[in-house]
Amino acid sequence: MCGIVGCVLKQKNAAPILLDCISKLEYRGYDSVGIATENNKIYIKKDKGKIIDVNTNLDLADMEGQSGIAHVRWATHGDPNKLNSHPHTDEEGSIAVVHNGIIENYDQIKARLISEGHEFKSDTDTEVIPHLLKDFMNEGLSLEEAMRETVKVIHGAYAIAAVCVDEPGKVVATRKDSPLIVGIGDGEFFVASDSPAILKYTNNIIYPERDEIVTLTMDGVNITDIEGNVLDKEIETIDWTPEMAQKEGFDHFMIKEIYEESDAVRNTLTEKESIMEIIDDVKDDINKIVFVACGTSYHASLTGKYLIESMSGITTEVLLASEFKYSAKTLDEHTLVIFISQSGETADTLKALDVANKTSKTLAIVNVAGSSATRRAKYVIQTQAGPEIGVAATKTYISQLTAIFLFAALLADNQELLDKLEKVPNYIDEILDDVEPLKVMTEKYKYTDDFFYIGRGFVYPTALEGALKLKEITYIHGEGYAAGELKHGPLALIDNCIPVVVILPPGENHRKTMSNLEEVKSRGADVIGIGSMADEGIINKSKDCFLINDEVDDIIAPLVYIIPLQLMSYYIAVEKNFDPDKPKNLAKCVTVE
Repeated sequence: MCGIVGCVLKQKNAAPILLDCISKLEYRGYDSVGIATENNKIYIKKDKGKIIDVNTNLDLADMEGQSGIAHVRWATHGDPNKLNSHPHTDEEGSIAVVHNGIIENYDQIKARLISEGHEFKSDTDTEVIPHLLKDFMNEGLSLEEAMRETVKVIHGAYAIAAVCVDEPGKVVATRKDSPLIVGIGDGEFFVASDSPAILKYTNNIIYPERDEIVTLTMDGVNITDIEGNVLDKEIETIDWTPEMAQKEGFDHFMIKEIYEESDAVRNTLTEKESIMEIIDDVKDDINKIVFVACGTSYHASLTGKYLIESMSGITTEVLLASEFKYSAKTLDEHTLVIFISQSGETADTLKALDVANKTSKTLAIVNVAGSSATRRAKYVIQTQAGPEIGVAATKTYISQLTAIFLFAALLADNQELLDKLEKVPNYIDEILDDVEPLKVMTEKYKYTDDFFYIGRGFVYPTALEGALKLKEITYIHGEGYAAGELKHGPLALIDNCIPVVVILPPGENHRKTMSNLEEVKSRGADVIGIGSMADEGIINKSKDCFLINDEVDDIIAPLVYIIPLQLMSYYIAVEKNFDPDKPKNLAKCVTVE
């Protein structure tokens, strides 16, 4: 892991373009960077550290050749150091390779190659790939043919790009369960892990499938299947712009993306008709719905369970994708399985989707057009958040929730909820128009070691998501609980050292949640109340509070009340001098298990 780029350019040296492109993938998380170009020999510059620092020391753009590959690595095998940084080569330095993912059987392959006389320099799983490619090319195969044979040997999830001194002006790439796109420009041809890397140069994209072989040359792009048959792939034009992937004056991508959440809701609400078409096709033939997701998407799914069961009475389960296999046998032809993934490339989610396709109807709710999930699911809801660069999901979470709310409201034919959804962007804008009180309020909590978040009903998943955001970017321990569960253990931890965020929208659960507020307050907790402007109780009984438009009731509260929780985590992270866009140990797109 975690980001790769390759290019062949007719009129320019590759290194400056590769450096620019790979810099656009910093958001995916990484610990080292490297570039290889080809011009009668392989030139390589790489080291551990941030791109800006490595470039200062090595001048990554100063390399010969009009074709090349680049990589930002997130260590999985071997320490993050220069030796383990990509690209990796064979002994002769005639082939260079970059790779995302994990080669599961690399130990066996490496042992065999060593017994045959190959010498290895790194501790990575990746290094077996250039050695395999070299062996196959020594048998008389081309680089493309050698890649085809190599993918028959390696097991795991991967995206690979390679250059070879014996085949100048060429990049060969392939993928399996790790993202890879192809970009078609004007005399410029690319492969990349994600579209923001190449949006500056082209928005004409091809999405290769598993184990298809992509060959870039000065003449264009050729894509073949595992048997070598040439494929006629559709070129899709994506409507994301380079500017959408820039900070545009904000200090961090995360705060920029929080400010884009009202637009994410507005734009996703335009999917109403396409969602209705899906519902018309499935509603008479399903008696059970199962959500499958990970992390933030799992919390959005929990909200979906509350909505669908309360309004439609359809049994709804929520499964973690990584635990899906233990429940797979409960699926049948009358089950709709809804997979939620920002990237559409999450490995656990894709494996679960493949299993569900054998028995059930499948629906993917995804933000990235053309991703693997969109091509494997029978139905697709495309959220309209635009590119999200910050690792901690904000606007993609809101857009997922919006799609789920639309699905639930349309399934139940609930016009009242549909009308409420139209007002949500304005409620979000109201919060974002006056964030200074929230910023001042949260600054005092930067030295806190633990937080609790509590809520009931529709906002219980909001409590979970608020705690997750805190953990992700501030490194403060946070726990989300259903408010009624406090007395079953967690209450023993409450004292005057632990703030408790009480999420308290108006609605049927208000009285009981207020009782829980009293419980934690009586035990010395600093109560941070998130509630309605008309709620005198939360105003009087909280140490600090943030108040939201009275019209936001408990049903639509998940779409609005999460905003101050995201902002709280952001401001605390900034106060602690942490970069909220690049939290430690986390990557944007988890494509390995």
